[in-house]
Amino acid sequence: MDESFLPVRIRQSIADLPPYRQGKQADAGAFKLSSNENPFPPLPSVVAAASAATAFNRYPDATATELRSVLAGRFGVSKDSVHVAAGSVSIITQLIHAAAEPGEEVMFAWRSFEAYPGLAQVAGAVPVQIPLTPDGRHDLAAMAAAVTERTRLILICSPNNPTGTTVTKKEFDQFHARVPHDTLILLDEAYAEFVNDPEAVNGLDYVRSPTHANVVALRTFSKAYGLAGLRIGYAVGHPRVLDAARSTAVPLSVTAQAEGAALASLAADDELLARVATLIERRDRMALALRAAGWSVPAAQGNFVWLPAGSDTETVAPAFERAGVVVRPFPGDGIRISVGEEEAVAAVVRVASDHSPSREVTAPVGAP
Repeated sequence: MDESFLPVRIRQSIADLPPYRQGKQADAGAFKLSSNENPFPPLPSVVAAASAATAFNRYPDATATELRSVLAGRFGVSKDSVHVAAGSVSIITQLIHAAAEPGEEVMFAWRSFEAYPGLAQVAGAVPVQIPLTPDGRHDLAAMAAAVTERTRLILICSPNNPTGTTVTKKEFDQFHARVPHDTLILLDEAYAEFVNDPEAVNGLDYVRSPTHANVVALRTFSKAYGLAGLRIGYAVGHPRVLDAARSTAVPLSVTAQAEGAALASLAADDELLARVATLIERRDRMALALRAAGWSVPAAQGNFVWLPAGSDTETVAPAFERAGVVVRPFPGDGIRISVGEEEAVAAVVRVASDHSPSREVTAPVGAP
């Protein structure tokens, strides 16, 4: 069979679109630091909760009512101000489809989460990429200046994946004041629990404000809570905005097992956030060592660090793999390295030190 031949009519924009590429899997014995996963195994109480939901012949609660109620109580909002889906990226997809007609614009910083351009294109929207600053941060002034009458949705990733930098509250407030009130702003905060910068924006501070009804905060159980394999995340925002997400959602995509595990995780906050504190200490120690080795590592606020290797990326990345460390290269820009097992820290620093750049990379990350 000629697999290069397309036997049916497909939208050309989709036929030309490469599929999302996840972090490379690791062979036995290697450290997998390519997917920003939590290296700790699930807590026994979380495993028990997921295992208790065994009625595989029955559909789950389509709206994850119990989880939404718990989250609503935690954040002081109504249950309808919370939406649960199969990962926060599902909610991004839903809201892009809800907000942007074909040909309208979805804006985001670049480089940022790799799925953003494809999600916009699949919806028929026009992806608008605004280069990061030289130190890997969102250029919110440039983003605000680029808003047009066709801009329908703006994605702000804080901490930014893959550079790890945050948007400050002051920066976000100034940005929000310049954006039309009917333009949807998504604060993608998948790594929020790892942030220890007191100046960083927190989307949950805005969700009860009538002047910020166009802001939706996105969170996930994949990272800090270690439920990446169960696919569950949530949004907090204005109920009518989230109704639009609910209208475009794939029905019944959140399993009972995922909801049970998320509820158990919230009940075990103290244990799980102690693990997060361990990963934060490990991250900060690794970033400090990489800077000492000559790398210009941006302020790291996720569960990963960024090596701005630029044109050397495709030379440096294989060196990590040869040393048993699987990382995530972004050709031409740099290498993202997840915070993993304690034993991986020394291996990362050793390889990075052996390939320390002779000069700092000063071009904006992702700039043309």
